[in-house]
Amino acid sequence: MIPPVFILVRPQMGENIGAAARAMLNFGLERMRVVDPRDGWPNPRAVAMASGAGRVLDQAGLFPDLPAAIADCDYVFATTARGRELVKEVVTPEHAMEFTRAMAAEGKRVGVLFGPERAGLENDDIIRANAIVTVPVNPDFPSLNLAQCVLLLGYEWRRHGATVAPSVMELARTDFASREEVNRLADHFEERLETAGFFFPETKAEGMKANLRNMWGRLGLTRAEVQTFHGMLRQIAWKLKKQGD
Repeated sequence: MIPPVFILVRPQMGENIGAAARAMLNFGLERMRVVDPRDGWPNPRAVAMASGAGRVLDQAGLFPDLPAAIADCDYVFATTARGRELVKEVVTPEHAMEFTRAMAAEGKRVGVLFGPERAGLENDDIIRANAIVTVPVNPDFPSLNLAQCVLLLGYEWRRHGATVAPSVMELARTDFASREEVNRLADHFEERLETAGFFFPETKAEGMKANLRNMWGRLGLTRAEVQTFHGMLRQIAWKLKKQGD
């Protein structure tokens, strides 16, 4: 079984990184990745706050950006408390970790994104995830501390143990495409659509591309489906070129 990797995206305070490490180890999780930390890495304040969970920090991976941090993940959750103008499945921590344990049991790699303390994840981060995890908190005060959010997800991971709903187990046996494979497919589509003049007018092009990236992120494509899409695009391009000749 491959436990989930908790990915701290642009964390700001070393103390919060250390507290997150403690929360993870409380529930048997040791796979942490840190993306572009504000105060650099390693961080002595994180080490001091970890207090007994230093090995989580010692083994943590440092990444320059989010695409690199999730490239080997088969499925990605994004944690956020704010409403988003994105079409994306929203699940509870309980469901997210139930699904994660099922995938982990099948050898799949799951990543969970946690945003910066000040404002959380940005839309550009969330569109790279398959689904959103939201805690049913007080709507008048929805903000959670980074370590608190990590603690909630870690608790749900530990609580579920090996108990998995049958429908989730069936889904977990699917050979999902990694985020890197999905990203390459999105690049391929953008290239073909750019050539066809789809992104028009120019003022709306960036928004159209973001919507397409978000769609690919939430579909949960298998490797076979990704290859089928690549084959379709290549065949269409070949046919059009032949007709043009």
